[in-house]
Amino acid sequence: MHHVRLLLFLPFMLVLLGSCAQRGGETPDAPPPPSSAAEAAASDDWVTLFDGTGTDNWRMYNGGTLTGWEVADGELRASGAGWDADQDLITRDAYDDFEFEAEWKLEAGQSSGIFYHVQPSADQPIYESAPEYQVIDATGWSDPLEPNQLTAGNYAMHAPENATPKPVGEWNTTRIVVRYPRVEHWLNGQKVVDYTLGDEDWQARKAAGKWKDVTDYGTARSGHIGLQNAGKVAYRNVRIREL
Repeated sequence: MHHVRLLLFLPFMLVLLGSCAQRGGETPDAPPPPSSAAEAAASDDWVTLFDGTGTDNWRMYNGGTLTGWEVADGELRASGAGWDADQDLITRDAYDDFEFEAEWKLEAGQSSGIFYHVQPSADQPIYESAPEYQVIDATGWSDPLEPNQLTAGNYAMHAPENATPKPVGEWNTTRIVVRYPRVEHWLNGQKVVDYTLGDEDWQARKAAGKWKDVTDYGTARSGHIGLQNAGKVAYRNVRIREL
């Protein structure tokens, strides 16, 4: 009787051992779960340009003492000095290909701009030195605006598509991605502009528009990030990572 029971039990044990061996063999090939160390390494690619406490990563477009900006309640606030007041900020470092993010909010009827590949020059204002991600209260603006002058557009060059700015006083999220020569503008999670620096379409727009007489407009392949003190605007959570 004992022999019979053993013979009946052996097939069950063989199946069980085979199943365990198969599972054991699969384990080394299974991808490991993401580690907190790996996630931290990815987040370390980002460089904080404004953390709510200081302006160490910024300087004036053409040098000098920081003027027209203040840090308050975790925000970097512009005084609204105007386009030609020469009170624009740029990053201390220059960037080639990058991903940039920032949050901003405007007061009623105000405007600003975020520039990239800025070339500091005493001979021209910041808006002639580099492409601009437009920031404006279109609903409260006193003059009619062209489509390529609306928020998140490539100012005076490319109109944004399906852009939905938040109401005045609410925070918007901007993302700019440059992989030369390709450029993307994002607003509140939506890609609204996608263009190629220097291609035929870009050249035609430049020749027919506001920058036709600005020879070196948009020609730089690297440069600083700029924030314009044209109107009363606040920025926060400003960061960048090189691509």
